[in-house]
Amino acid sequence: MNNLNLEIPAEVRDFAEKTVDQARKAFESFVVAAQKATAQSEAAAESMASSAKEVSSKAIGFAEANVKAAFDLAEKMVHAKDPKEILAIQSEYLKTQVAAVQEQAKSRGEAVKKVVTHTTETK
Repeated sequence: MNNLNLEIPAEVRDFAEKTVDQARKAFESFVVAAQKATAQSEAAAESMASSAKEVSSKAIGFAEANVKAAFDLAEKMVHAKDPKEILAIQSEYLKTQVAAVQEQAKSRGEAVKKVVTHTTETK
């Protein structure tokens, strides 16, 4: 065999070492940025889920209140003595429900606005 004495020059080794070091630092910076982005994304998703849960809970609460009011109406109407009393009961129910639905719509709108505002702020 030939006795080749091939030695890598010190300049090439220094250059390779610097290149590896720069690549390592660039990768570490990328990992840190990816971790920050992931954390922000997770926080936004958790906040969005919490807000969506709040909106859903309100909607269920409103539905429950409206159904209860309808049952209360039915109970009152069953005990009415004449058509005039039925009309009075029904008229009062309609006034009450219109006010309740308006308040519910306002509350739902505020909750949805909160979700949308928070979502756009986290982007």
